[in-house]
Amino acid sequence: MKLYLLLLPLFLFFFGKNLSAQAPSDSISKINLLFVGDIMGHDPQIESAEITKNESYNYEPCFQYVKPIIEKADLAIANLEVTLPGKPPYRGYPNFRSPNELALALRLAGFDLLVTANNHSNDAGKKGVINTISTVKDYGFYQTGTFKNQEDRDLHYPLIVYKNDFKIAFLNYTYGTNGIKTRPPVIVNYIDEKLIEADLKLAHELKPDAIIVITHWGKEYKYIENEKQRKLAKKIFNWGADLIIGMHPHVVQPIREMKILQQDSTFKKTLVTYSLGNFISGQTTPNTEGGFMFEVTLEKDKKTNKVTLGEHHYIPVWRYVYQDSKKKSTYFALPISPFENGNGAWIGMDEENKKSLQAFAKKTRGHLKDSHSSERIISLKELGDVPKLELVKKGIKKTKSTKKVKVQK
Repeated sequence: MKLYLLLLPLFLFFFGKNLSAQAPSDSISKINLLFVGDIMGHDPQIESAEITKNESYNYEPCFQYVKPIIEKADLAIANLEVTLPGKPPYRGYPNFRSPNELALALRLAGFDLLVTANNHSNDAGKKGVINTISTVKDYGFYQTGTFKNQEDRDLHYPLIVYKNDFKIAFLNYTYGTNGIKTRPPVIVNYIDEKLIEADLKLAHELKPDAIIVITHWGKEYKYIENEKQRKLAKKIFNWGADLIIGMHPHVVQPIREMKILQQDSTFKKTLVTYSLGNFISGQTTPNTEGGFMFEVTLEKDKKTNKVTLGEHHYIPVWRYVYQDSKKKSTYFALPISPFENGNGAWIGMDEENKKSLQAFAKKTRGHLKDSHSSERIISLKELGDVPKLELVKKGIKKTKSTKKVKVQK
């Protein structure tokens, strides 16, 4: 006992500082979120994924090089800007109808939540809305933005997700559906200020740790958000949202932090990404060949339950279309930084594609340089055991996938 009393001061002297330094982190819960932009399904993408026409498709290689990044997130969220009608004909613009295998590939890549309120929600009619919802849920996704009927919306909206000691509310809206009417009983969430305000009020009553609103808005191909977006963002934050993630323009738009005055006279830090651009598509309009992934950490004080925005970063991505000797194409969503400086040969990139990647990277960084965020540089090593293109090509030739996804929420 005497020896213990003699050694105790020495123990506290040498280790006490470290113990006290660890205390703050032990009292903080964190959750890492990842968002990506528009997932499109143009005709060349469908053709490239085709194994047997109208029967089997394989999109898994498309996400081979972003999968290690997606899997590290606690929750990964994407905008599914196609319908999944469940049967042919499959086609791209202007009415997007993609095979179900696209959703399967997204799930296997690590995505957890798909939002489906966008201007292409009604491209396959009422049955398309219903089958899209059923398909993504069957694959184990959280889903929101469109609903089979009013009862479905009443039961599941706002969408509440529990993860890592966090309770998060997700809401999703679109400016329109290209003039295609929503046929009852299905529901597509449109941007209606009264509706959004009411939904946010309901979300607050559910007492989540954070409220995230994902908006399909803005003007296509414009690098700067418009006044309508800015005004709506401020209203949504004043109604209680913590984070707004924007989609639709198909090009990148700025990331902005805002301080919102609260009822207790304190200021809350919020953040809006006006547009993430495209994640993967077959668009050929200039500057639409990519976008950025957005990572953000939420931090919760375990004693007060107060949640704040932590670190956030963007990761530029580029669509790489590889064509083999038989003119068969494969579309890849490619994180730019691991492959822009000498690693292009690893994935069979020729000089023309290298120049295109570098040009897109330069423009994207230029447009985001004044944003209230910073780029996270990804190394090739961080991607883990990245297969060379020869191995990926073998995977492309697989027969129809029969994989079942084990859901772990």
